[in-house]
Amino acid sequence: MTQRPDFLAQHLFNWETLHLVCSGQSSLDAKNYLTEMFDRDQVYDFLGGYGFDLKNPVENAELFGNYQEAIQFIKRYFLKEGNPEGLPLSVPSFLYTLTDISELFLLATGKAGSKPNLEEELWAGVVLKVMHTILHADKDLRYRYFSVIQQQIFDRFYKYVLRDEENNLWIKNDHGFVIQLIDFQTKAKKTRESIIIKLLHKQENVAEELFDRIGVRIVTKSKVDSLRVLKFLVTNYVVMINNIKPSRSQNTLVDLDMLKRRKNTLLKNCYRQGWDETRYLKELEMLVEQCVPQRSSEHNQHSSQEYRAIHFTGRQLIKYRNPFMAHFNEIRKAALQDKENPIAKQLLALDTTPISRDVRFFYPFEVQITDELSHQQNTQGEASHQEYKKSQVKSAMRRIFKPLIELKGL
Repeated sequence: MTQRPDFLAQHLFNWETLHLVCSGQSSLDAKNYLTEMFDRDQVYDFLGGYGFDLKNPVENAELFGNYQEAIQFIKRYFLKEGNPEGLPLSVPSFLYTLTDISELFLLATGKAGSKPNLEEELWAGVVLKVMHTILHADKDLRYRYFSVIQQQIFDRFYKYVLRDEENNLWIKNDHGFVIQLIDFQTKAKKTRESIIIKLLHKQENVAEELFDRIGVRIVTKSKVDSLRVLKFLVTNYVVMINNIKPSRSQNTLVDLDMLKRRKNTLLKNCYRQGWDETRYLKELEMLVEQCVPQRSSEHNQHSSQEYRAIHFTGRQLIKYRNPFMAHFNEIRKAALQDKENPIAKQLLALDTTPISRDVRFFYPFEVQITDELSHQQNTQGEASHQEYKKSQVKSAMRRIFKPLIELKGL
């Protein structure tokens, strides 16, 4: 048998790796989550490129903590022992006895000391995918500013939303433009586990691409009022249309093109027949009810087909002032009064230029506007938030466990 020339090893390609880089596919969907690793040195090199130094005991311990959390997360959400709709599988015993995190990477590529079988390889890959997602959920730098972000975004809405003495809810400005609301809700913060679930079924799989950590839901009496509220938010600069993310906008409440075409006839009838405002609004509301949009093929697969709302993502420029600098400047003033003190000398000599005084960045927030009847339908049956969450969990489970599901014929 002819021996393969040694030089050919330099010209072999990992086709799946090339496909992942060039096609837009996520590594979470790859059959082999990692490129081949033959020893611990290659694992260390891989993790060095990822951003972790396993020889650093603190970073090693952090990664091992992520590993243990991934195991518990899998049990809670994807297996029957934690979720009645989960898979009839159990975490293999070898994953509980593992003490060296580098061994997990070698298991996933089939290069561990004791040759793993295919099922063990696939389990190691599942755990690594969940670990990767946990890391992205934890390493969003903007998270440290979350309370400031939340306050600045919500304050723009709270400025115009109020309750009267009879507990009725209104949105109004200083010019007397008033719309009655049925409800005004804020989503202050997604739970950490919700973030991980969402990342596990998102194509991007990075925390920076989550747009619904902060959200507002406005429920109006009618669909016409929903459109009026949308106009209010834009004209009062609560929402800046220039900062809306186009790919995130979705309207399943009113077919605006149909409404635009048919509203001309309504206006002509109003002029010719001398309607008052009450008659005009009644006719307009009937017209709007008839303008039901068709469901888009790009509709969120986890939402019910009956879900009706105007849904979009805005971005707001957040301004964060570092509180440390204010305190530090006060201490510097005190130090100036006693310049001969050794500690004061060291304090005054400190270079504070690397410490940012002000941080400014755009942060996304979701807005959902719907009418009372649609809101009731949205929160019942298949359209309920609970069903939406279950659908996300199932989607993430099927995605992460796909190779094991196929292997076990589940």
